[in-house]
Amino acid sequence: MRKFLISTGTNIRKIVDFFYPPFSKYFTIEFFRYGVTGAANLMFDWILYFCTFHFILEKQMLHLGFVTLSSHIAALALSFPISFITGFLLQKYVTFTSSALRGKTQIVRYGLVVIFNLSLNYFGLKLLVDIAGLFPTPSKMGITILAVIISYLSQKKFTFK
Repeated sequence: MRKFLISTGTNIRKIVDFFYPPFSKYFTIEFFRYGVTGAANLMFDWILYFCTFHFILEKQMLHLGFVTLSSHIAALALSFPISFITGFLLQKYVTFTSSALRGKTQIVRYGLVVIFNLSLNYFGLKLLVDIAGLFPTPSKMGITILAVIISYLSQKKFTFK
């Protein structure tokens, strides 16, 4: 499995790097890779969230017996594990490939950063949707932009240093 991930990461990196030359005056290759892979994972997350909210949950509350989740929070809970895994794999095997830290250390640190971002998403959705009355999907998008900025700095300086 590891060989497959390394090979896939290398192939994705080659594709991303092909588009780098016009941007080389403005960004480091690492930042460019982070931006492209992060944007791809972000779009994947938004699409997954949208589909979960509209088509799986059909904008209905999710009753779990012991707790009921509002549809926008349930969509976040259901889409999160998938985008967590894809995000980590892209960062580890495409963006921050020179990190000497062990994979277990990286995923724990990545998890800590993501937990912070998940908390930001949760409280941001509660504030924007439940209190301010804004639509869930645009609210999620706005919160995510803030989370991306925090995430890049955290991943570069902490998770994959």
